[in-house]
This record gives sequence, C-alpha cells and structure tokens, in this order.
Amino acid sequence: MKLDIYKRAETGGHFSYLAVPEGKVIPNEVTNIDWEDAERGLDFDEREDALPAYSIDQPAKQISAKGYAITSVRNIGHEE
Repeated sequence: MKLDIYKRAETGGHFSYLAVPEGKVIPNEVTNIDWEDAERGLDFDEREDALPAYSIDQPAKQISAKGYAITSVRNIGHEE
C-alpha cells in the first residue's frame, strides 16, 4: 500500500502525523486542523505493526477502521 503522510506542529516542537492511502483526501473529521505535506507515496507493508518514523501504531488497522491512521497522543514527543 502507498500512503500520503501529513504532519502538524504540536507543543514542544514535536509533530503528530496522519497517514491516508495515496491519493485519498484527508477525511472531514480532521480537515479542521492545519496539516502540511510530509511525504507522498510512501511504500508501506500492511503486515507491519507500526510506522515508527511517524509514531503511528497499527496503521493498517486504523486505516481499515476509519480511513486514516494518526499518531497516538502518547507517542507525541517520542519520535525516533
């Protein structure tokens, strides 16, 4: 699967990230927040449990459930 990754600034100079399938529009429930492009067309193996570079846990499960995956609040500030 290919993903488009967006980012938004959080407190302390950290970022949260949003992943959507390539070419899909950011879902309405998150469009009220200022997201910027971070990466387009990222190759992602759906069998992976995480996108560690973006602190996103269970991206395939999140995308299946709601159409996007997002950084968990508990991961903000813990980017690798």
